[in-house]
Amino acid sequence: MNWKILAVGRPALPWARQGIDDYLGRCIRYAKVEVEYLRDGPRLQVEERFLKGSGGGVRIVLDERGKRLTTAEWRAKTDQWEMAATKRATFLIGGADGHSAELREAADEVWSLSALTLQHELALVVLLEQIYRVFTIKRGEPYHR
Repeated sequence: MNWKILAVGRPALPWARQGIDDYLGRCIRYAKVEVEYLRDGPRLQVEERFLKGSGGGVRIVLDERGKRLTTAEWRAKTDQWEMAATKRATFLIGGADGHSAELREAADEVWSLSALTLQHELALVVLLEQIYRVFTIKRGEPYHR
């Protein structure tokens, strides 16, 4: 199964770029994980790009109003997708305006990384770390301990 992350705006903070690169480098050992940065703009245009770029798999919108999963639940969801031969899971990380109700309704899942509103660069690092954590749990590797 492939993983794709669509995020509004390129990371500007050096520590965020470093964290993103680090976790992408770790994840590549387990699966294809790609990050695509979308140019910010009017919400309707950004959301059209989100919908176009996230077809052909499971679409997960990240939003503070979404369901908060434990890491064990993420792993179980990943197992479920793999058993169903899901080709790709795509996560959508919005910009400063967040996501509209319409985009959340168009998603297969709406998840929250935190009850707090996270800056998009931080959300991207947290998301990649959790994806990596799920991979290590599935392989029985010690990172998650």
